[in-house]
Amino acid sequence: MTKRQLWLRFTAHLDMPLLLGLGLLMLTSLTILHSADNGGWGQPLKQVLNILVGFTAMWIVANLPLHYLMRTALPIYTLGVVLLIGVALFGDISHGARRWLNIGIATIQPSELMKIGVPLMMAWYFEKHEATLTAKNYIVATLLLLVPVALIARQPDLGTALLISASGFYVLFLAGLSWKVIGGLFVAALASAPVMWSMLHDYQRHRIEMLFDPSQDALGKGYHTIQGMIAVGSGGLLGKGYLNGTQTHLDFLPERTTDFIFAVYSEEFGLLGNLILLGFYLLVIGRGFIITANASTYFTRLMAGSITLTFATYAFVNMGMVSGILPVVGVPLPLMSYGGTSMLTLMLGFGMLMSIETHKKLVKT
Repeated sequence: MTKRQLWLRFTAHLDMPLLLGLGLLMLTSLTILHSADNGGWGQPLKQVLNILVGFTAMWIVANLPLHYLMRTALPIYTLGVVLLIGVALFGDISHGARRWLNIGIATIQPSELMKIGVPLMMAWYFEKHEATLTAKNYIVATLLLLVPVALIARQPDLGTALLISASGFYVLFLAGLSWKVIGGLFVAALASAPVMWSMLHDYQRHRIEMLFDPSQDALGKGYHTIQGMIAVGSGGLLGKGYLNGTQTHLDFLPERTTDFIFAVYSEEFGLLGNLILLGFYLLVIGRGFIITANASTYFTRLMAGSITLTFATYAFVNMGMVSGILPVVGVPLPLMSYGGTSMLTLMLGFGMLMSIETHKKLVKT
């Protein structure tokens, strides 16, 4: 077998337009991590390892036929729920939250698994009942969503719970949930806001309060929001230049390699740089929508649409959080923030997108 044949076989199930968008974001991530690490190479090199692990997982999933993806739905969901129950009973407590589970060889965060497990399970369920969808099916699918969301919210991890809720809602929406029902749910959510407010933890209420007036506790609860807005705003049109961000390099900006990496980027590359970065994200999101539109089965349309919309939601929430238009909820900027677990979860999702695109010719429509 020639080198060309080996290369063609290796890339047979990789979607090149999507891979281009992912590569541009990852390259930007390594570049800005070098600055966020004060010109060091520790974090960028660790992120290279995370990218290699994520790419390997993506390649494996991309090569799985679609019926294999469907078969994994129930086992992944069941495993995730069992692990979440294990967290509730035996999980490690850190910073007042019980989110991690020590399984001997490693410490894992099961909520990350459910970012894939929940939409996968719901899409599989709707596929099984596609021919006879009734209100009962939507209720059952909602319960499949609420079980892990309730376990995650109890940890407490409201940010992850809300994002997983969004991924599940996207499946319900794409499965044909009535606009009247969606409107009713929205009205019910507004009506229950006072009750939900009373159920929040103190720190969660403080985060929402800081959204409206972070200056009331500028050195405490509002510090992250204020410093993020200063960094984003001070970048101006063209930015201060690479490695020249004062908020970053004078240590004013917190969590600069993870949740607030967008502030580092904005300060150094300005509005023009942000527009370029948004272009990279739109390339990935746009390709995801094209794959969704061309998906060959009900299951793959639901799954591809949920993965794409969830990725867009993560990016919007992080940028909004850093810019001061959304509360600080601890959501990393996808493919940009440092982190192995987040990278792996995202790349598994993109591997599914690639499998959906490259295997569609083998599935009869």
